[in-house]
Amino acid sequence: MKLTSMLALLALALAVLGGCERDRMSERGFSLPEGDPATGRDTFVYMQCHQCHFIAGEQFPVLPGLDPPYVELGGKVTRVKSYGELVTAIINPSHKLADGYPPDRVSEEGESHMYVYNRYMTIQELIDLVMFLQPYYEVVVPQYDYRMYP
Repeated sequence: MKLTSMLALLALALAVLGGCERDRMSERGFSLPEGDPATGRDTFVYMQCHQCHFIAGEQFPVLPGLDPPYVELGGKVTRVKSYGELVTAIINPSHKLADGYPPDRVSEEGESHMYVYNRYMTIQELIDLVMFLQPYYEVVVPQYDYRMYP
């Protein structure tokens, strides 16, 4: 009986460890089908994400009467922005605020002022939007200055 329990525990541990691999399309087993980046760009404009966000190298229609966008999406990061992290940032914007938010753009409770699109955005639009955004993140190795001791 002990041997059977040990084997079952070992099999369970191997199954759990086997699911720990991370890549761009998965966050702990989370995965949606691939989308269409061009349609995702259309969704970005349609949902007026460019009211607050900009992406280096992308030109979006000007929204009259509004300040220029102030939060950059994409750019150089020190680790992969996984599919799951991008989906979470869109459907739960206060989960982790993006770098670059001015203090006056965050509520007193520390939450994002980003509109929550969960009741208006389709799953397909979400998938396409993530596929549009993901390639704009460039993973770089951080540079450290090490002091050399004699």
